Amino acid sequence: MTKILFVFVFLFGWAGSTVAQEKIDISGTWIMTVQTDAGSGSPTFVLKQDGEKLSGTYTGQLGDSPVTGTLKAGVIHLEFSIQGNLITYDGKVASATEMSGKVNLAEMASGTFTGKKK
Repeated sequence: MTKILFVFVFLFGWAGSTVAQEKIDISGTWIMTVQTDAGSGSPTFVLKQDGEKLSGTYTGQLGDSPVTGTLKAGVIHLEFSIQGNLITYDGKVASATEMSGKVNLAEMASGTFTGKKK
């Protein structure tokens, strides 16, 4: 009986931590530090999360634009268009206040980003 109780507690605890991890809400203002082969910058994203869907705004050296994206199991994808050029951010969300990954500036430049929630 003790073994069964131990297994139940272990599995329940593990499942609970997995569910908690999936419920990270990244809604809010994010300052990104971007490094590319074409230069660097610190754009601001204001994001709203609704389940796995993300929406919001980008403000930075490239201008201003609406943003769409997804957050699935800690993997983030953001995209927006500036003057017809698709910009994408793909990476991982480490916590509700930190993320990092790769940025692609319309196939003209690529690099990395780190983000911190304001």
